[in-house]
Amino acid sequence: MNEPVPVSRPVDHGIAKLMPDVDRKRAWLLTVDGAPQSYVDLDEPEYLEFEYARRLGHVLDTVAEAGRPLDVLHLGGGALMVPRYVAATRPGSRQDVVEADRGLMDLVVEHLPVPESAGVRLHCGDARAWLEAAPDDSADVLVADVFGGSRVPAHLTSVAYIREAQRVLRGSGVYLANLADAAPFAFLRSQLATCATVFEELALIAEPGVLRGRRFGNAVLVAAHRPLDTAALARLMAGDAFPARVEHGAALRQFIGGARPVRDEDAVPSPEPPDGAFSIG
Repeated sequence: MNEPVPVSRPVDHGIAKLMPDVDRKRAWLLTVDGAPQSYVDLDEPEYLEFEYARRLGHVLDTVAEAGRPLDVLHLGGGALMVPRYVAATRPGSRQDVVEADRGLMDLVVEHLPVPESAGVRLHCGDARAWLEAAPDDSADVLVADVFGGSRVPAHLTSVAYIREAQRVLRGSGVYLANLADAAPFAFLRSQLATCATVFEELALIAEPGVLRGRRFGNAVLVAAHRPLDTAALARLMAGDAFPARVEHGAALRQFIGGARPVRDEDAVPSPEPPDGAFSIG
């Protein structure tokens, strides 16, 4: 049997590489211009390698009773890491994935195909434009994991954008966003303030060192109109191989402080990561 070999190809927004994991027979790491984008195990799609992805998975596990199918909209596709997880843990779910990079989507479909039975539909396009055309009340969960290079695009950070997300979500729906920042957290605080303009319930999940300002890193923002099961989330995050904290309520309001919601005309991308923050060789 032939050993898997790395694949490298120019895509629309950089050089994409698929690299096999020597420790897991059918697992692959996707990078674009050296920045890790996705890690998938074709034999065990419920396995999540990245810390932030594990946190997204824990939230997805708590938004409804175990195994219940969900309608999920993913903004940002990569190698379809989170859609594969949902398909494995919630069979029968209907999922739409919007990816701006056609070349990247083609690479993933060619080398890491998703079975038709997984219920994952792929769409190439701009995340906000697709969201603005999506029907009302059509998703149980919206997962925003969009990075242009290593930065969240500016047009996915504003009140106008988050209102579109709210419109597409059902009343009991949950919004999830993978964000990245470092102290003094101007971007992260502004995103929480922006979400607070339309959602009553907020939570923030991150590794303690990131929240203490020791390093640049990912944080998962969770927003909904209904109470979030923060106790269950805290237990899952504390027991994970990469423990994280769940901030909510008064502590989160204190973290937001005087941050103001972002208007379209003032929107900027998330901060540029410092050298080496996410890159690999």
